Amino acid sequence: MGSRQEAERRPTLAEIKATWPPAVDVPTAATAFGMSRSKAYELVARDEFPAKVAKYGGRIMVITESLVRALSAGD
Repeated sequence: MGSRQEAERRPTLAEIKATWPPAVDVPTAATAFGMSRSKAYELVARDEFPAKVAKYGGRIMVITESLVRALSAGD
C-alpha cells in the first residue's frame, strides 16, 4: 500500500531539478504534472503533452529541461 502512494506522489520542482536525469519516461513525467499514465500517453499521441517529447530508439522520453520550463511557467 505505501509503495503505491509513494509512486503517485507528485515530485516538487526542486526535486526534479536536483535529481532527475536529462530525459525521463512518460509515466515519470506524468507524475510531475499530476496526471495519470494513460492521460499522458493520450496527450503524447495527440502531440499535446505539455513538455518536449522525443523518441530514442523505441522509447518515448520527455526532456526534463522542457518539463521544468513548463512547470515553472505556472509560477
